[in-house]
Amino acid sequence: MLGAGGVGKSCLTVQFVQGIYIDTYDPTIEDSYSKEIEVDGRACNLEILDTAGVAQFTAMRELYIKNGQGFLLVYSVTDKKSLEELLAIREQITRIKGTSNIPMALIGNKCDLTEERELEPEDGINVSKQWNKVPFYETSAMYRMNVDDAFVDVVRQIIRKEVLQQQQNNEQQEKLEQQQQQQQQNSQQQKQFSKSLNNNNTSASPSSRNGKSNAQQNFQGQQQQIRTAQPGNASAKTKKAKKSKCVIL
Repeated sequence: MLGAGGVGKSCLTVQFVQGIYIDTYDPTIEDSYSKEIEVDGRACNLEILDTAGVAQFTAMRELYIKNGQGFLLVYSVTDKKSLEELLAIREQITRIKGTSNIPMALIGNKCDLTEERELEPEDGINVSKQWNKVPFYETSAMYRMNVDDAFVDVVRQIIRKEVLQQQQNNEQQEKLEQQQQQQQQNSQQQKQFSKSLNNNNTSASPSSRNGKSNAQQNFQGQQQQIRTAQPGNASAKTKKAKKSKCVIL
């Protein structure tokens, strides 16, 4: 629960958790509440932190934001400045969390005080649009109007985010396993290829090597015969051989 002082954060929290309306204002430093509810058939144990809205305790807000999973940003429809303060709070949340995709709801409280209104529902709707259309509710802690809906909405957002994160983790794990399997297959194929290549090299028999050596010897013998046969021929053949020799050269 985040917002300026006196907007009704404690009244909303106590009304949701205990079903009681607090008609006196006592500035909050930090109050923690727990409540078990069921959302979409799923049991949820909520830890709700009612934070300080007065200026001297806002230094603790950063710690709250780091540890929080979902946020209800509350202003009073009877105080225009309280909505303006939420702009800085929301900016601080996105900065600390490093993303704008955060379970969140915008709450315009004290909507039952119609004669004291300074803000209309359209003002909250416009801010909601600026914040990527976060859910917006006008609430009354006195009459418990939209109180449960606002809390349940944020819980539902938290559940959806957890499910999506789990799906992404599973997909990444599957891709990693597929890559590992592919690497193992490639490694096995390389080993099989190396083994096959070694077998081919060692399977060459001595007779094949001797056959190659004999062929080389026959070729060399033929060349030697050509060279030694030239001097014993007739003069005509000698001249012809010389011409042939000249042509070769």
